[in-house]
Amino acid sequence: MVDVDELMAVFNRTLGQQYGTRLVRGTDEPLYLPADWHCPYHRIYFAHGFTASALHELAHWCQAGPARREQVDYGYWYQPDGRDAVQQAAFEAVEARPQALEWMLCRACGQPFDVSVDNHAIEVDRVAFRRAVLSEVQRVYQQGIPARTRALMATLAAHFDRPMPEMDDFQLRDDGRVYTGTDH
Repeated sequence: MVDVDELMAVFNRTLGQQYGTRLVRGTDEPLYLPADWHCPYHRIYFAHGFTASALHELAHWCQAGPARREQVDYGYWYQPDGRDAVQQAAFEAVEARPQALEWMLCRACGQPFDVSVDNHAIEVDRVAFRRAVLSEVQRVYQQGIPARTRALMATLAAHFDRPMPEMDDFQLRDDGRVYTGTDH
């Protein structure tokens, strides 16, 4: 497991400094706030001090372009826990990409990963969502990893003394769970 304080320090002194952004321990809900007259830098707040939340929020940051990084929460739609089936499908459609990037960041630093369906109100097909996220990972590798994502992966891999992940490092087990690389 990656120590969240170490992750924060690595990001804040590297890409965070380069992009005027800080990764900040938050409380209940994650939140992205662009720089404003109150604060001269952008803030990525992650929930409950969890490493998984920090990496997920960094994935959203990697995905957001310059215009999105000027908007609160990147201007993205979000419906909290308690979604119905239609809302859950919409959530999964927009979350497959950032969760794919999160998985890539997790592999780069050695943090365990599993998808987050972020809903306890209805039964969700986690295996189908894992397949969608894996498909997004493959698409990212085939189309070329975006520059900020690649830079953050390289920074994390170097700091945590890990190899840079390759597309073949991302797999699902026969039972549909995420392959961690240590499964036998």
